[in-house]
Amino acid sequence: MNFNVEEVEKLIAHRRTIKPEEFRSAIVGEEAVNRILNSANWAPTHGYTEPWRFVVFYKEGLKKLSDFHTNLYKSATPTEKFKQVKFDKITSRLNKTTVAIALIMKRGNNEKIPEIEELLATGCAVQNMQLMATAMGLGTYWGSGGMTYHPKMIEYLGYTPNDKMLGFLYLGHPKNDWPKGRRVTTISEKVKWIKT
Repeated sequence: MNFNVEEVEKLIAHRRTIKPEEFRSAIVGEEAVNRILNSANWAPTHGYTEPWRFVVFYKEGLKKLSDFHTNLYKSATPTEKFKQVKFDKITSRLNKTTVAIALIMKRGNNEKIPEIEELLATGCAVQNMQLMATAMGLGTYWGSGGMTYHPKMIEYLGYTPNDKMLGFLYLGHPKNDWPKGRRVTTISEKVKWIKT
């Protein structure tokens, strides 16, 4: 099987975080969303547990998520810690995207497989989604703000406390030029070779 290695390298190097504030109002179609979700299903998985799960909020579903998320923030935050800016950001992000996908690790019952491996497999599934979205010219933002990790969020999504909420993946059409990338250090500064 032959792939164009240079194209794969280019795709990986051009994946970017593009926040919903940087999205145009154009809708991401359901066919595109399904294609992105399908790419997640090819992530590595120990013992074929396939722990990744997704809840897609689309069209009116975004309003439902916004209402739940903001109400949870209001009810679970003590008055002295409540920040209007944070409340507004929760609403704003969901108003500026056409798709928000809840990212969940569904914990299996095979105790021989450590939880960390299930989390990593789900992270790989999300990276597949981000790469597919990049190939389609779509921006992605993996966000975990607001009440993402509150126990009532995982419950709202229909999962148990044994499962883990990993954030939301926002998809959208970028309104600006594709951002330039940067890394603080080279890969050689992060690798140690042992040859003998």
